[in-house]
Amino acid sequence: CPGRRLRFPTMTAEELPFEEALARLESLVDRLEDGELALEEALAAFEQGVHLTRQCAAQLEQAERRIDELVEEGGEWLRRPLDEPAAENGTDES
Repeated sequence: CPGRRLRFPTMTAEELPFEEALARLESLVDRLEDGELALEEALAAFEQGVHLTRQCAAQLEQAERRIDELVEEGGEWLRRPLDEPAAENGTDES
């Protein structure tokens, strides 16, 4: 409808849990794909979508850093960050 204005939430993504930020991002994408937003509303939705995308990516990065891998080395079980390379026979091939 020409006179209808869509309101976008003013809460910042930093205040949202990951799942809610992702749901809002999906909602924004749906609205943009509908193609019924006025130019200014579409730009505002796009900007908010970029912000939410960055926030979700940052939250995923934080989660990745918290994931540990349980590995057996020398008969012992050790925890190490998932992205840390395993020691290879104690030699450095650089």
